[in-house]
Amino acid sequence: MHGSLDPDEKVMAESEAQLENHLAAKRKAIAVCNQGVVSKLYDVIAELGWDCYDNVAVEIGGTSVYEIDGAGTKWAPVKGTRKYNKDAFIVIKNLDRNPTVPSQPNPDLVAHHLKPEVAKVKVAGQELAIQQDEKAIAAALKKSDDEKGYDTYSK
Repeated sequence: MHGSLDPDEKVMAESEAQLENHLAAKRKAIAVCNQGVVSKLYDVIAELGWDCYDNVAVEIGGTSVYEIDGAGTKWAPVKGTRKYNKDAFIVIKNLDRNPTVPSQPNPDLVAHHLKPEVAKVKVAGQELAIQQDEKAIAAALKKSDDEKGYDTYSK
């Protein structure tokens, strides 16, 4: 048996390199913040009137996630790998001041496939509805659009 520590030393060297890269990235982030970014952020938050109790989320935009399984190389990364574009950006969302309001349908609009009833007729004990033809419906819609001032040139 040999008491070689080469594989262990290599693993330790990789983890130390990762740690150094992480620390270097943190130092760069601190340098960016020291250039006045934090004070600008304070000013913008104050201008927007955000409260210290607001629910704020910080996200990264300009990224992509690989959805195809690859070999784990640079050109074919493993499925689920997140890639940060060079123009990635930071998004700060105030979730308390972002109301999600669903769109409301316009009650004046009538679907073209719905044919308004003209009259109801009783035949052999059954009540039947008589409907207009397509040309009559189109004319009625054009007339109502003209009354409302809508552009009906293309109709």
